[in-house]
Formats: sequence, structure tokens, C-alpha cells
Amino acid sequence: MKTVVLTGAGGSVGSFLRSTMPKHYHLRLSDINPITDLADNESFVAADVSDANAMLELTRNAYAVIHMGGISKESDWASLQAVNIAGVINLYEAARVNNVSRVIVPSSNHATGFYPRDQKLGNDVLLRPDSRYGVSKGFAELTGSLYADKYGIKTLAIRLGNVADKPVDRRRLSLWISPRDFQQQVTIGLEHPDLHFSVFFGVSANTRSWYDDDHARQLGYAPQDNAEDYAEAVIAATPEPDPDALSDQLQGGDFCTVEQGGGAVITRQ
Repeated sequence: MKTVVLTGAGGSVGSFLRSTMPKHYHLRLSDINPITDLADNESFVAADVSDANAMLELTRNAYAVIHMGGISKESDWASLQAVNIAGVINLYEAARVNNVSRVIVPSSNHATGFYPRDQKLGNDVLLRPDSRYGVSKGFAELTGSLYADKYGIKTLAIRLGNVADKPVDRRRLSLWISPRDFQQQVTIGLEHPDLHFSVFFGVSANTRSWYDDDHARQLGYAPQDNAEDYAEAVIAATPEPDPDALSDQLQGGDFCTVEQGGGAVITRQ
């Protein structure tokens, strides 16, 4: 049985993965908080991604890592550097030392959030992060590319939209992904024989999608869900977009304008 490490297993995305992962993997769950409701094919190791030695121990004898640990919203530079940036470095260095075959690393729609909503993006588009958080997700992609090319660690970077049972607002009608579609992308990352380094947009087959996911489809992704099934109810329950608001013009939404944690680290004298 292949051992797959899942960091951030106690978070919302990690919880969805636990419920959809095939039982032929042994899941070595990790989080900074204890997880006690373990299935027969699960074990738990408490670990902080910012601790390099903890990542080294966590990944011993592992086949792959699904790295969902980290800060999942806008924050200050220091926090993101310590967790999202140093955490990715620690994870990849541990994978290199321990000969881990594959890593699935979470990028985000916020790595390309400054593109306008009327532009459809391919997976080869230049990064245009909408926030410090978006920068940290772009860093994760670039680090994955380096470790794939230089050390042979097969990597799938998924620019996640919103993993949830259903979309809850107008923006998510474009970037929602169902748990079973997300699991399908994860399985490609874990098992596809031709994977080297790839970037997928983590979205279902949404009619209003801002993304061209042809590359994912070339590797076998066949999404089963579409946010449009929920569109009527979502539109009825949420306000009309403001044509003068940047947050309603750009793909990153509020992340393009809201600080949420503080900006500059140097102030004018």
C-alpha cells in the first residue's frame, strides 16, 4: 500500500480529500491540531510545515505528498513567508532527501487574480497575483517546477478555485470545483505516468469558467460537475456586480483591493 502524506488534513480541503481518497492508499495525515477520527487506512502525525525537521520526519518512506498545509487567505508578509514560502521549501527539501516520487502542491486562482474576468486563461499564462497570498501560491508553482526539473520530483500544481459541495456566490460560479472533480485531479497527480510538472486550474466544467483547462483534459481530467446547475439560486441570492468596482471586474475579487493583514513592511520616515 502506497503511503501518501496529506498536510493540512484538518482544513476544509483536506477534509474533502479524506472523504474521497481511494482506500488503497495509506494516508499519513498531518496538521498542527490533532485529528482523532481516523479511518483504517489513516494515521496521524502532528507537524508544522514551517519546521524543516518535522517535514523530514513526516515524509520518510512516503510515495507522495499532497501539500494542503498553510495559510489560505491574505495575510502579512512575515506570516506568509514563514508558512507558505518556507513551508513549501521545507516540504520539497524533505521530499528530495527522502526520495518522494510525487508532490501535489496547491496554487490558487489568486496567483492569476489580476486578470480581467472577460479574459479566458490557459495554464501557460503569466502569473499576475492579486495579493501577498497570491505571490506565495505563485512561489509554490515555481518551486515545484524547479524540483521537477532539477530533482525529478513529479509535481502537479493545482490553481484551486473553491472546493465545496456547491458554489455560494456569483464569483464561484466561475471557479468552483466539486470534491469529486478535485479528487480526479489529485488522482492524476498521484498516478499519471507522463506527469513531469503540470499546472491545472482547479475548477469543474463550469459554463462561466474563466479558465481553459485543456491541458488537464489531455492528461485525462473529465469533470463531472458544473456550477451552472446552481446558478439560478446563487444569482437570486446575491447582489448584482458593481461595474465600477475593481473587485467585480477582476478574477481575484476582493483580494485585489483588500489588505486583510497589513501591507508594507517599511514605512516612510
